[in-house]
Amino acid sequence: MQTAWFSKPVVVSVGVAGGIRNLSNTQQAIELLTTHWRDAGSLKHQSALRACRRAMSGDLPPEIAREAFVEAAREAHILVEQVQPDRE
Repeated sequence: MQTAWFSKPVVVSVGVAGGIRNLSNTQQAIELLTTHWRDAGSLKHQSALRACRRAMSGDLPPEIAREAFVEAAREAHILVEQVQPDRE
């Protein structure tokens, strides 16, 4: 298996204190999904874990795994949404 890199990091808030983590690849995502996930076992959690593992084995593009991870993080209320500044 190989680490599949995301095109841009996924920012999440983890732990009791809400520490910010920038996840850049599937290996980091799998670690979080398997060790520190508050909604472990939900369909989106399982889908993200499966997608990240498939991306690591080369069966799925890393961006598909990233999107599945983002959806699971959003469901678990740990995704830090990036706000784009308004341009005039």
